[in-house]
Amino acid sequence: MSEAVWEIPEPLSVCDVRLDGHTVTTLRQHGNVSGPRLVLSHGSGLAIDLYYPFWSLLADKCELMVYDLRNHGWNAVGAAKDHNIPTLVHDHDTVLDRIDSIYGNKPTVGIFHSLSAIVPLLSHTEPYSALILFDPPLRKPGASQVELHAAAERAAKGIRRRGQRFKTREEFAEVLRYTPAFARVVPGLRRLMAQTTLRRTAGGEEYELRCPREYEAQLMEYARSFFPLVDLKLLSCPAKIVGADPTLPYSYLPSLDFSDVLDVDYDFIPEATHLLLLERPEECAAAVFEFLNGNELF
Repeated sequence: MSEAVWEIPEPLSVCDVRLDGHTVTTLRQHGNVSGPRLVLSHGSGLAIDLYYPFWSLLADKCELMVYDLRNHGWNAVGAAKDHNIPTLVHDHDTVLDRIDSIYGNKPTVGIFHSLSAIVPLLSHTEPYSALILFDPPLRKPGASQVELHAAAERAAKGIRRRGQRFKTREEFAEVLRYTPAFARVVPGLRRLMAQTTLRRTAGGEEYELRCPREYEAQLMEYARSFFPLVDLKLLSCPAKIVGADPTLPYSYLPSLDFSDVLDVDYDFIPEATHLLLLERPEECAAAVFEFLNGNELF
């Protein structure tokens, strides 16, 4: 049986957003411009186009503003020293400002996954009408925080052991076939991963990770110091967290501490791991629509 092939449509519009004196990120507009505005970005080491099986399900009813984190996806690779959480928070705020100035101000919902989900929580601005965060790595200080730090160290070491270059995209997709974290993804996702997270090397003979593995490992090490700074009680807008199935062993980082459930609308996707958006896109999209309807954002 042939595997599904995901084709990313051409954006309705494209805009390069200057993040600093030498870095830009490419903002893309998709979907229904008459619908509520959703701003989406992705987890560390990935790319927002990889999430197309999920966000394509939102496109008929919503305006989608999608962008890659610096050093990911469509973006060029910049200096490693700038690949950290404070810089990503600054980038996020800059992107939101540019969206308003270019496309006009209207109610906006942020949708983020994994490490990128803590970025809007650390922002000093309040741009959102609501937030939907998929499996953010949030833990309270104490024993569980020790667990998270240890998991972050293991994850960083694992990232540094990954392959960085591949002869073909097909070779990379085949590696993912035997990678436990990608065992549950939707058909065609591994091929889409090769398409969206690899670029040709300078010589053009091989492919390499768009986000260098050392950058991803560094971000993991930086990020763990910021987890205790996130306080969901301070959110000024409605928020929902959609987590991985808590009965499954985590494949990336432990996520929400259940003591936080009292502070935010929380749900989880049964039989889904940390990559829930790539495994159960229909259920994740349904959770988005349910939350938007419940908060009268349609």
